[in-house]
Amino acid sequence: MKSPRKVLMVAPLIFLLTVHTSASPAYDDQPSTRHSDGHVCIGCVLVVSMIEQLVQVHNSTVQTSMERLCSYLPEKLFLKTTCYVVVRMFGPDIIKLLEAKLNADVVCHTLKFCKQDPGQPLCHLYPLPKTYSRSDSDICSLPFLAKICQKIKLAIENSLPFKDTDSDKYSVFPTLRGYHWRGRDCNDNDKMPFGKDCRYISHIYIQFKITANLIISLLKGVDPKDGIPYEKKFCEGSQPRGIILLGDSAGAHFHIPPEWITASQMSLKSFFNLPAALTDELNWPQLSGATGFLNSTSGLKENSIYLRLRKRNRCNHRDYQNISRNGMSYFSFANRKTNPVPAMTTPEKLFSKVMQTLQYLDSHLPNGSHVILFGLPDGTFLWDNLHNRYHPLGQLNKDVTYEHFYSFLNCLQVSPCHGWMSSNRTLRTLTSERAEQLSSTLKRIATSQKFANFNLFYMDFDFREIMEEWRKRGGQPWQLIEPVDGFHPNEVALQLLADGFWKKAQLQWPQVLGKENPFNHQIEQVFGDQGGH
Repeated sequence: MKSPRKVLMVAPLIFLLTVHTSASPAYDDQPSTRHSDGHVCIGCVLVVSMIEQLVQVHNSTVQTSMERLCSYLPEKLFLKTTCYVVVRMFGPDIIKLLEAKLNADVVCHTLKFCKQDPGQPLCHLYPLPKTYSRSDSDICSLPFLAKICQKIKLAIENSLPFKDTDSDKYSVFPTLRGYHWRGRDCNDNDKMPFGKDCRYISHIYIQFKITANLIISLLKGVDPKDGIPYEKKFCEGSQPRGIILLGDSAGAHFHIPPEWITASQMSLKSFFNLPAALTDELNWPQLSGATGFLNSTSGLKENSIYLRLRKRNRCNHRDYQNISRNGMSYFSFANRKTNPVPAMTTPEKLFSKVMQTLQYLDSHLPNGSHVILFGLPDGTFLWDNLHNRYHPLGQLNKDVTYEHFYSFLNCLQVSPCHGWMSSNRTLRTLTSERAEQLSSTLKRIATSQKFANFNLFYMDFDFREIMEEWRKRGGQPWQLIEPVDGFHPNEVALQLLADGFWKKAQLQWPQVLGKENPFNHQIEQVFGDQGGH
Protein backbone atom coordinates (compact mmCIF):
# COMPACT_ATOMS: atom_id res chain seq x y z
CA MET A 1 0.00 0.00 0.00
CA LYS A 2 1.46 3.30 -0.97
CA SER A 3 0.29 6.85 -0.77
CA PRO A 4 1.65 10.38 -0.58
CA ARG A 5 3.14 11.93 2.51
CA LYS A 6 2.23 15.50 1.67
CA VAL A 7 1.76 17.50 4.84
CA LEU A 8 -1.55 19.28 4.47
CA MET A 9 -2.78 22.18 6.49
CA VAL A 10 -6.06 22.97 4.87
CA ALA A 11 -7.96 23.25 8.13
CA PRO A 12 -7.42 23.44 11.86
CA LEU A 13 -8.23 19.91 12.94
CA ILE A 14 -6.95 16.46 12.09
CA PHE A 15 -5.75 17.54 8.70
CA LEU A 16 -3.49 20.23 10.07
CA LEU A 17 -0.64 17.78 9.57
CA THR A 18 -2.44 15.02 7.69
CA VAL A 19 -0.24 12.51 5.97
CA HIS A 20 -3.04 10.53 4.27
CA THR A 21 -5.82 8.10 4.95
CA SER A 22 -3.65 5.01 4.90
CA ALA A 23 -3.74 2.48 2.18
CA SER A 24 -3.80 2.74 -1.53
CA PRO A 25 -2.65 1.28 -4.80
CA ALA A 26 0.28 -0.98 -5.38
CA TYR A 27 0.35 -0.43 -9.09
CA ASP A 28 1.56 3.15 -8.77
CA ASP A 29 4.89 3.81 -7.13
CA GLN A 30 4.59 7.58 -7.20
CA PRO A 31 1.78 9.62 -5.67
CA SER A 32 -0.32 11.49 -8.16
CA THR A 33 -1.47 15.07 -7.91
CA ARG A 34 -5.03 13.79 -8.14
CA HIS A 35 -4.44 11.54 -5.12
CA SER A 36 -2.89 14.36 -3.08
CA ASP A 37 -5.68 16.78 -3.97
CA GLY A 38 -8.20 14.17 -2.84
CA HIS A 39 -6.88 14.22 0.71
CA VAL A 40 -7.06 18.01 0.75
CA CYS A 41 -10.68 17.77 -0.32
CA ILE A 42 -11.53 15.21 2.36
CA GLY A 43 -9.92 17.38 5.03
CA CYS A 44 -11.91 20.41 3.94
CA VAL A 45 -15.24 18.57 3.75
CA LEU A 46 -14.72 17.02 7.19
CA VAL A 47 -13.87 20.30 8.88
CA VAL A 48 -16.60 22.34 7.20
CA SER A 49 -19.11 19.59 8.07
CA MET A 50 -18.01 19.85 11.69
CA ILE A 51 -18.49 23.62 11.69
CA GLU A 52 -21.91 23.23 10.14
CA GLN A 53 -22.93 20.62 12.70
CA LEU A 54 -21.59 22.69 15.60
CA VAL A 55 -23.97 25.42 14.44
CA GLN A 56 -26.83 22.92 14.75
CA VAL A 57 -25.80 21.34 18.03
CA HIS A 58 -25.25 24.66 19.85
CA ASN A 59 -27.77 26.75 17.91
CA SER A 60 -25.02 29.29 17.26
CA THR A 61 -23.66 31.35 14.38
CA VAL A 62 -21.03 30.10 11.96
CA GLN A 63 -18.50 32.55 13.39
CA THR A 64 -19.13 31.34 16.92
CA SER A 65 -18.87 27.71 15.81
CA MET A 66 -15.52 28.28 14.11
CA GLU A 67 -14.20 30.00 17.22
CA ARG A 68 -15.60 27.19 19.38
CA LEU A 69 -13.73 24.62 17.32
CA CYS A 70 -10.50 26.61 17.65
CA SER A 71 -11.00 26.93 21.40
CA TYR A 72 -11.14 23.12 21.73
CA LEU A 73 -7.72 22.65 20.16
CA PRO A 74 -4.50 22.40 22.23
CA GLU A 75 -1.80 25.04 22.11
CA LYS A 76 0.83 22.45 21.19
CA LEU A 77 2.09 22.42 17.59
CA PHE A 78 0.49 25.86 17.17
CA LEU A 79 -2.83 24.07 16.61
CA LYS A 80 -4.97 26.72 18.27
CA THR A 81 -2.99 29.58 16.73
CA THR A 82 -3.13 28.05 13.26
CA CYS A 83 -6.84 27.46 13.63
CA TYR A 84 -7.45 31.15 14.25
CA VAL A 85 -5.21 31.98 11.28
CA VAL A 86 -7.36 29.73 9.09
CA VAL A 87 -10.53 31.34 10.40
CA ARG A 88 -9.19 34.77 9.52
CA MET A 89 -8.18 33.59 6.04
CA PHE A 90 -11.28 31.64 5.08
CA GLY A 91 -13.87 32.53 7.71
CA PRO A 92 -15.67 35.27 5.77
CA ASP A 93 -16.21 33.04 2.75
CA ILE A 94 -17.24 30.05 4.88
CA ILE A 95 -19.77 32.22 6.74
CA LYS A 96 -21.21 33.58 3.49
CA LEU A 97 -21.56 30.13 1.93
CA LEU A 98 -22.97 28.32 4.97
CA GLU A 99 -25.42 31.11 5.71
CA ALA A 100 -26.60 30.70 2.12
CA LYS A 101 -27.53 27.11 3.10
CA LEU A 102 -24.81 25.56 0.96
CA ASN A 103 -23.28 22.33 2.19
CA ALA A 104 -19.67 21.35 2.92
CA ASP A 105 -19.09 20.05 -0.62
CA VAL A 106 -20.13 23.37 -2.13
CA VAL A 107 -17.96 25.31 0.32
CA CYS A 108 -14.88 23.21 -0.43
CA HIS A 109 -15.40 23.33 -4.20
CA THR A 110 -15.89 27.05 -3.90
CA LEU A 111 -12.64 27.49 -1.99
CA LYS A 112 -10.97 25.13 -4.46
CA PHE A 113 -9.90 22.64 -1.84
CA CYS A 114 -12.00 20.23 -3.90
CA LYS A 115 -11.50 20.22 -7.65
CA GLN A 116 -13.12 18.61 -10.66
CA ASP A 117 -10.51 17.55 -13.19
CA PRO A 118 -11.43 17.51 -16.90
CA GLY A 119 -13.21 14.31 -17.79
CA GLN A 120 -13.60 13.31 -14.13
CA PRO A 121 -16.87 13.11 -12.17
CA LEU A 122 -17.79 15.76 -9.63
CA CYS A 123 -17.02 14.20 -6.24
CA HIS A 124 -19.37 14.93 -3.36
CA LEU A 125 -20.38 13.51 0.00
CA TYR A 126 -23.67 15.41 0.16
CA PRO A 127 -26.11 16.31 -2.67
CA LEU A 128 -24.42 17.53 -5.84
CA PRO A 129 -22.63 20.83 -5.22
CA LYS A 130 -22.48 23.89 -7.39
CA THR A 131 -19.15 25.49 -8.20
CA TYR A 132 -17.77 28.84 -7.23
CA SER A 133 -14.34 30.36 -7.80
CA ARG A 134 -11.50 31.07 -5.44
CA SER A 135 -7.71 30.76 -5.56
CA ASP A 136 -5.83 27.70 -4.29
CA SER A 137 -4.44 27.69 -0.77
CA ASP A 138 -2.00 25.62 1.25
CA ILE A 139 -1.30 26.60 4.84
CA CYS A 140 2.05 24.78 4.75
CA SER A 141 3.15 27.57 2.44
CA LEU A 142 2.93 30.04 5.31
CA PRO A 143 6.50 31.16 6.10
CA PHE A 144 6.42 30.24 9.79
CA LEU A 145 5.21 26.70 9.05
CA ALA A 146 7.03 25.76 5.83
CA LYS A 147 10.28 24.63 7.49
CA ILE A 148 8.67 22.51 10.20
CA CYS A 149 6.37 20.91 7.60
CA GLN A 150 9.39 19.85 5.55
CA LYS A 151 11.32 18.46 8.55
CA ILE A 152 8.31 16.43 9.70
CA LYS A 153 7.74 15.14 6.18
CA LEU A 154 11.34 13.89 5.94
CA ALA A 155 11.16 12.16 9.34
CA ILE A 156 7.99 10.35 8.32
CA GLU A 157 9.29 9.35 4.89
CA ASN A 158 12.50 7.89 6.35
CA SER A 159 10.75 6.13 9.28
CA LEU A 160 13.41 7.52 11.62
CA PRO A 161 13.08 9.63 14.78
CA PHE A 162 12.59 13.35 14.25
CA LYS A 163 14.49 14.02 17.49
CA ASP A 164 17.61 11.87 17.75
CA THR A 165 20.59 13.77 19.18
CA ASP A 166 23.12 10.95 18.89
CA SER A 167 21.84 9.68 15.51
CA ASP A 168 21.54 6.06 16.69
CA LYS A 169 17.98 5.77 15.31
CA TYR A 170 16.46 5.68 18.80
CA SER A 171 14.93 8.56 20.71
CA VAL A 172 13.78 9.76 24.13
CA PHE A 173 10.92 11.60 22.40
CA PRO A 174 7.71 9.55 22.03
CA THR A 175 6.20 10.63 18.71
CA LEU A 176 7.53 11.56 15.27
CA ARG A 177 8.95 8.02 14.98
CA GLY A 178 10.29 8.08 18.55
CA TYR A 179 9.77 5.48 21.27
CA HIS A 180 6.11 4.93 20.44
CA TRP A 181 7.59 3.11 17.44
CA ARG A 182 10.77 1.48 18.79
CA GLY A 183 12.42 0.92 22.17
CA ARG A 184 13.19 4.16 24.00
CA ASP A 185 16.78 5.39 24.00
CA CYS A 186 18.23 5.56 27.50
CA ASN A 187 20.78 8.23 26.63
CA ASP A 188 20.23 10.37 23.54
CA ASN A 189 23.82 11.62 23.74
CA ASP A 190 25.32 8.13 23.40
CA LYS A 191 25.49 6.37 20.02
CA MET A 192 25.60 2.92 21.60
CA PRO A 193 22.30 1.09 20.94
CA PHE A 194 19.88 2.29 23.62
CA GLY A 195 22.77 3.95 25.46
CA LYS A 196 25.44 2.01 27.32
CA ASP A 197 24.24 3.57 30.57
CA CYS A 198 20.96 1.64 30.47
CA ARG A 199 20.41 -0.63 33.43
CA TYR A 200 17.97 -2.93 31.69
CA ILE A 201 18.42 -6.48 30.68
CA SER A 202 18.57 -7.03 26.94
CA HIS A 203 17.58 -5.82 23.52
CA ILE A 204 16.94 -8.63 21.09
CA TYR A 205 14.49 -8.56 18.21
CA ILE A 206 12.27 -10.96 16.39
CA GLN A 207 9.98 -9.82 13.63
CA PHE A 208 6.53 -11.18 12.98
CA LYS A 209 5.02 -10.36 9.58
CA ILE A 210 7.92 -10.30 7.18
CA THR A 211 10.75 -9.78 9.65
CA ALA A 212 12.88 -11.76 12.03
CA ASN A 213 14.84 -11.72 15.24
CA LEU A 214 17.72 -9.28 15.05
CA ILE A 215 20.09 -9.66 17.97
CA ILE A 216 21.54 -6.43 19.33
CA SER A 217 24.03 -6.20 22.18
CA LEU A 218 22.98 -7.34 25.61
CA LEU A 219 23.33 -4.54 28.10
CA LYS A 220 26.02 -4.70 30.71
CA GLY A 221 25.61 -4.87 34.45
CA VAL A 222 27.24 -6.94 37.22
CA ASP A 223 25.70 -8.48 40.32
CA PRO A 224 27.67 -6.95 43.22
CA LYS A 225 27.12 -10.08 45.30
CA ASP A 226 29.01 -12.49 43.07
CA GLY A 227 30.46 -10.39 40.26
CA ILE A 228 28.52 -12.30 37.58
CA PRO A 229 27.16 -10.08 34.76
CA TYR A 230 23.38 -9.88 34.83
CA GLU A 231 23.21 -10.72 31.15
CA LYS A 232 24.96 -14.02 31.82
CA LYS A 233 23.04 -14.79 34.99
CA PHE A 234 19.53 -13.89 33.81
CA CYS A 235 19.54 -13.97 30.01
CA GLU A 236 22.16 -16.38 28.75
CA GLY A 237 20.38 -19.39 27.26
CA SER A 238 16.93 -17.96 27.97
CA GLN A 239 16.06 -17.64 24.27
CA PRO A 240 15.13 -13.96 24.50
CA ARG A 241 12.88 -12.63 21.75
CA GLY A 242 11.68 -9.27 20.57
CA ILE A 243 9.46 -8.10 17.76
CA ILE A 244 9.96 -5.94 14.70
CA LEU A 245 6.96 -5.28 12.53
CA LEU A 246 7.26 -4.31 8.89
CA GLY A 247 3.73 -3.54 7.86
CA ASP A 248 1.24 -0.92 6.79
CA SER A 249 -1.19 1.42 8.52
CA ALA A 250 -3.10 -1.50 10.04
CA GLY A 251 0.08 -2.71 11.74
CA ALA A 252 0.76 0.85 12.94
CA HIS A 253 -2.85 1.08 14.24
CA PHE A 254 -4.18 3.97 12.18
CA HIS A 255 -6.94 5.59 14.20
CA ILE A 256 -8.95 8.82 14.09
CA PRO A 257 -11.11 9.12 17.23
CA PRO A 258 -14.74 9.66 16.20
CA GLU A 259 -15.17 12.40 18.81
CA TRP A 260 -12.81 14.53 16.72
CA ILE A 261 -15.40 14.84 13.98
CA THR A 262 -18.66 14.38 15.92
CA ALA A 263 -20.03 17.80 16.87
CA SER A 264 -22.23 16.49 19.68
CA GLN A 265 -19.23 14.88 21.40
CA MET A 266 -16.70 17.70 21.06
CA SER A 267 -15.32 19.39 24.15
CA LEU A 268 -12.08 20.74 25.55
CA LYS A 269 -11.15 17.15 26.49
CA SER A 270 -11.76 15.71 23.01
CA PHE A 271 -8.51 16.87 21.49
CA PHE A 272 -5.99 16.48 24.31
CA ASN A 273 -4.24 13.68 22.38
CA LEU A 274 -4.38 15.43 19.00
CA PRO A 275 -0.77 16.71 19.03
CA ALA A 276 0.64 13.26 19.79
CA ALA A 277 -1.58 11.64 17.16
CA LEU A 278 -0.59 14.13 14.49
CA THR A 279 3.10 13.65 15.18
CA ASP A 280 2.58 9.87 15.02
CA GLU A 281 0.96 10.23 11.57
CA LEU A 282 -2.47 9.46 13.04
CA ASN A 283 -1.10 6.07 14.10
CA TRP A 284 -1.08 4.63 17.63
CA PRO A 285 1.68 1.98 17.59
CA GLN A 286 1.89 2.16 21.40
CA LEU A 287 -1.57 0.52 21.41
CA SER A 288 -1.14 -1.78 18.41
CA GLY A 289 -1.62 -5.52 18.48
CA ALA A 290 1.99 -6.22 17.58
CA THR A 291 4.12 -3.70 19.50
CA GLY A 292 1.71 -2.01 21.91
CA PHE A 293 3.15 -1.34 25.36
CA LEU A 294 0.48 0.85 26.98
CA ASN A 295 -2.57 -0.43 28.81
CA SER A 296 -5.39 -1.08 26.38
CA THR A 297 -8.19 1.47 26.11
CA SER A 298 -10.63 -1.20 24.87
CA GLY A 299 -11.13 -2.98 28.17
CA LEU A 300 -10.03 -6.37 26.80
CA LYS A 301 -7.59 -8.42 28.83
CA GLU A 302 -5.61 -9.53 25.77
CA ASN A 303 -2.15 -7.99 25.38
CA SER A 304 0.02 -7.20 22.38
CA ILE A 305 2.52 -9.72 21.07
CA TYR A 306 5.35 -7.63 22.50
CA LEU A 307 3.87 -7.55 26.02
CA ARG A 308 3.31 -11.31 25.88
CA LEU A 309 6.93 -11.83 24.88
CA ARG A 310 8.04 -9.52 27.68
CA LYS A 311 5.94 -11.39 30.23
CA ARG A 312 7.36 -14.67 28.98
CA ASN A 313 10.92 -13.42 29.33
CA ARG A 314 11.82 -10.16 31.09
CA CYS A 315 15.00 -10.09 29.02
CA ASN A 316 12.72 -8.95 26.21
CA HIS A 317 12.11 -5.54 27.81
CA ARG A 318 11.79 -2.75 25.22
CA ASP A 319 12.52 -5.25 22.46
CA TYR A 320 10.06 -3.88 19.94
CA GLN A 321 10.23 -1.93 16.71
CA ASN A 322 7.23 -0.94 14.64
CA ILE A 323 8.52 0.06 11.23
CA SER A 324 5.07 0.06 9.67
CA ARG A 325 4.20 2.93 7.40
CA ASN A 326 0.95 4.36 6.16
CA GLY A 327 0.77 3.50 2.51
CA MET A 328 3.15 0.52 2.41
CA SER A 329 2.81 -1.18 -0.96
CA TYR A 330 3.90 -4.77 -0.37
CA PHE A 331 0.52 -6.46 -0.51
CA SER A 332 -1.80 -3.71 -1.68
CA PHE A 333 -4.07 -4.39 -4.60
CA ALA A 334 -6.45 -1.47 -4.25
CA ASN A 335 -6.82 0.82 -7.23
CA ARG A 336 -7.79 4.36 -8.03
CA LYS A 337 -9.04 3.71 -11.54
CA THR A 338 -12.60 3.22 -12.70
CA ASN A 339 -11.84 -0.45 -13.29
CA PRO A 340 -9.33 -1.54 -10.64
CA VAL A 341 -9.05 -5.17 -11.75
CA PRO A 342 -6.40 -4.86 -14.51
CA ALA A 343 -4.05 -2.98 -12.20
CA MET A 344 -4.33 -5.28 -9.19
CA THR A 345 -1.05 -6.79 -8.04
CA THR A 346 -0.55 -10.12 -9.78
CA PRO A 347 0.70 -13.26 -8.03
CA GLU A 348 3.82 -13.10 -10.23
CA LYS A 349 4.61 -9.52 -9.18
CA LEU A 350 3.98 -10.33 -5.53
CA PHE A 351 6.27 -13.35 -5.74
CA SER A 352 9.04 -11.22 -7.17
CA LYS A 353 8.67 -8.41 -4.61
CA VAL A 354 8.46 -10.75 -1.63
CA MET A 355 11.48 -12.73 -2.78
CA GLN A 356 13.47 -9.50 -3.08
CA THR A 357 12.49 -8.59 0.47
CA LEU A 358 13.34 -12.03 1.84
CA GLN A 359 16.70 -12.09 0.10
CA TYR A 360 17.48 -8.71 1.61
CA LEU A 361 16.53 -10.00 5.06
CA ASP A 362 18.65 -13.10 4.57
CA SER A 363 21.68 -10.91 3.99
CA HIS A 364 21.08 -8.78 7.10
CA LEU A 365 19.57 -11.03 9.77
CA PRO A 366 21.57 -13.28 12.10
CA ASN A 367 21.38 -17.00 11.82
CA GLY A 368 18.44 -18.56 13.66
CA SER A 369 15.98 -15.78 12.91
CA HIS A 370 12.30 -16.33 12.12
CA VAL A 371 10.11 -14.76 9.46
CA ILE A 372 6.34 -15.16 9.34
CA LEU A 373 4.34 -14.20 6.24
CA PHE A 374 0.72 -13.25 6.79
CA GLY A 375 -1.94 -13.91 4.20
CA LEU A 376 -4.47 -11.30 3.11
CA PRO A 377 -7.93 -11.11 4.68
CA ASP A 378 -11.17 -11.33 2.74
CA GLY A 379 -12.31 -7.72 2.99
CA THR A 380 -15.89 -8.32 1.89
CA PHE A 381 -16.84 -8.00 5.57
CA LEU A 382 -16.36 -4.22 5.23
CA TRP A 383 -19.25 -3.65 2.83
CA ASP A 384 -21.38 -6.43 4.30
CA ASN A 385 -21.27 -4.97 7.81
CA LEU A 386 -20.99 -1.23 7.26
CA HIS A 387 -22.53 -0.03 3.99
CA ASN A 388 -25.99 0.76 5.39
CA ARG A 389 -24.81 2.14 8.73
CA TYR A 390 -24.36 5.84 9.35
CA HIS A 391 -20.89 7.28 9.26
CA PRO A 392 -20.02 9.56 12.24
CA LEU A 393 -20.54 12.56 9.93
CA GLY A 394 -24.02 11.32 9.10
CA GLN A 395 -25.29 10.42 12.56
CA LEU A 396 -26.63 13.89 13.43
CA ASN A 397 -28.77 14.37 10.32
CA LYS A 398 -29.01 10.72 9.16
CA ASP A 399 -27.63 11.74 5.78
CA VAL A 400 -24.25 10.00 5.27
CA THR A 401 -23.91 6.22 5.29
CA TYR A 402 -20.71 4.30 4.69
CA GLU A 403 -21.97 3.61 1.18
CA HIS A 404 -21.94 7.39 0.57
CA PHE A 405 -18.56 7.73 2.27
CA TYR A 406 -16.97 4.90 0.26
CA SER A 407 -18.32 6.40 -2.97
CA PHE A 408 -16.82 9.78 -2.04
CA LEU A 409 -13.39 8.24 -1.39
CA ASN A 410 -13.51 6.25 -4.62
CA CYS A 411 -14.46 9.31 -6.64
CA LEU A 412 -11.55 11.25 -5.15
CA GLN A 413 -9.27 8.28 -5.91
CA VAL A 414 -8.09 8.04 -2.31
CA SER A 415 -9.94 4.94 -1.14
CA PRO A 416 -7.81 2.60 1.00
CA CYS A 417 -9.29 -0.27 -1.01
CA HIS A 418 -11.59 0.53 -3.90
CA GLY A 419 -12.08 -3.16 -4.61
CA TRP A 420 -13.80 -3.95 -1.31
CA MET A 421 -15.15 -0.51 -0.41
CA SER A 422 -17.47 -0.50 -3.40
CA SER A 423 -21.15 -1.03 -4.15
CA ASN A 424 -20.12 -3.21 -7.11
CA ARG A 425 -20.58 -6.78 -5.93
CA THR A 426 -18.69 -8.21 -8.90
CA LEU A 427 -15.70 -6.01 -8.09
CA ARG A 428 -15.77 -7.06 -4.44
CA THR A 429 -15.83 -10.71 -5.50
CA LEU A 430 -12.95 -10.27 -7.94
CA THR A 431 -10.94 -8.48 -5.27
CA SER A 432 -11.48 -11.35 -2.84
CA GLU A 433 -10.43 -13.84 -5.50
CA ARG A 434 -7.23 -11.92 -6.12
CA ALA A 435 -6.55 -11.71 -2.37
CA GLU A 436 -6.89 -15.49 -2.16
CA GLN A 437 -4.45 -15.88 -5.06
CA LEU A 438 -1.93 -13.60 -3.38
CA SER A 439 -2.28 -15.45 -0.08
CA SER A 440 -1.67 -18.73 -1.92
CA THR A 441 1.46 -17.19 -3.40
CA LEU A 442 2.75 -16.28 0.05
CA LYS A 443 1.99 -19.76 1.33
CA ARG A 444 3.83 -21.29 -1.63
CA ILE A 445 6.87 -19.13 -0.92
CA ALA A 446 6.86 -20.17 2.73
CA THR A 447 6.65 -23.88 1.92
CA SER A 448 9.07 -23.97 -1.02
CA GLN A 449 11.81 -21.43 -0.30
CA LYS A 450 14.74 -21.91 2.06
CA PHE A 451 17.04 -19.26 3.47
CA ALA A 452 20.36 -19.44 5.26
CA ASN A 453 19.67 -17.19 8.22
CA PHE A 454 16.00 -17.60 9.03
CA ASN A 455 13.18 -20.09 9.08
CA LEU A 456 10.14 -19.07 7.03
CA PHE A 457 6.52 -19.63 8.07
CA TYR A 458 3.07 -18.69 6.79
CA MET A 459 -0.11 -17.88 8.69
CA ASP A 460 -3.59 -17.19 7.32
CA PHE A 461 -5.22 -13.87 8.15
CA ASP A 462 -8.74 -15.14 8.76
CA PHE A 463 -10.80 -12.20 9.95
CA ARG A 464 -13.85 -14.43 10.14
CA GLU A 465 -12.33 -16.11 13.19
CA ILE A 466 -11.97 -12.73 14.84
CA MET A 467 -15.58 -11.83 14.07
CA GLU A 468 -16.79 -15.14 15.46
CA GLU A 469 -14.80 -14.68 18.66
CA TRP A 470 -16.23 -11.18 19.03
CA ARG A 471 -19.77 -12.49 18.52
CA LYS A 472 -19.20 -15.01 21.31
CA ARG A 473 -18.42 -12.07 23.58
CA GLY A 474 -21.68 -10.36 22.65
CA GLY A 475 -20.30 -7.96 20.05
CA GLN A 476 -21.18 -7.20 16.42
CA PRO A 477 -18.72 -7.37 13.49
CA TRP A 478 -19.06 -3.66 12.62
CA GLN A 479 -17.66 -2.83 16.05
CA LEU A 480 -14.27 -4.20 14.93
CA ILE A 481 -13.72 -1.55 12.25
CA GLU A 482 -12.44 1.99 12.70
CA PRO A 483 -15.59 4.15 12.47
CA VAL A 484 -14.05 7.24 10.83
CA ASP A 485 -12.20 5.60 7.92
CA GLY A 486 -14.45 2.53 7.71
CA PHE A 487 -11.52 0.34 6.76
CA HIS A 488 -8.88 -0.37 9.40
CA PRO A 489 -9.22 -2.94 12.19
CA ASN A 490 -9.68 -1.09 15.47
CA GLU A 491 -7.93 -1.69 18.76
CA VAL A 492 -10.29 -4.50 19.77
CA ALA A 493 -9.74 -6.29 16.48
CA LEU A 494 -5.97 -5.89 16.72
CA GLN A 495 -5.94 -7.34 20.23
CA LEU A 496 -8.02 -10.32 19.11
CA LEU A 497 -5.74 -10.79 16.11
CA ALA A 498 -2.71 -10.78 18.41
CA ASP A 499 -4.41 -13.32 20.66
CA GLY A 500 -5.16 -15.56 17.68
CA PHE A 501 -1.61 -15.29 16.44
CA TRP A 502 -0.17 -16.15 19.85
CA LYS A 503 -2.34 -19.24 20.27
CA LYS A 504 -1.50 -20.52 16.79
CA ALA A 505 2.22 -19.86 17.26
CA GLN A 506 2.21 -21.73 20.57
CA LEU A 507 0.67 -24.75 18.86
CA GLN A 508 2.55 -24.68 15.55
CA TRP A 509 5.91 -22.99 16.17
CA PRO A 510 6.63 -22.62 19.91
CA GLN A 511 10.32 -22.15 19.10
CA VAL A 512 9.49 -18.79 17.55
CA LEU A 513 8.25 -17.45 20.88
CA GLY A 514 11.19 -18.66 22.97
CA LYS A 515 10.86 -20.33 26.34
CA GLU A 516 9.73 -18.82 29.62
CA ASN A 517 12.59 -17.34 31.60
CA PRO A 518 12.89 -18.95 35.08
CA PHE A 519 14.65 -15.79 36.31
CA ASN A 520 11.75 -13.42 35.62
CA HIS A 521 11.08 -12.97 39.33
CA GLN A 522 14.70 -12.13 40.09
CA ILE A 523 14.81 -9.69 37.19
CA GLU A 524 11.78 -7.89 38.62
CA GLN A 525 13.36 -7.82 42.06
CA VAL A 526 16.59 -6.28 40.77
CA PHE A 527 15.29 -4.00 38.04
CA GLY A 528 11.67 -3.33 38.99
CA ASP A 529 9.77 -2.16 35.92
CA GLN A 530 13.13 -1.74 34.14
CA GLY A 531 12.55 1.96 33.59
CA GLY A 532 9.16 1.57 31.96
CA HIS A 533 8.72 2.23 28.28
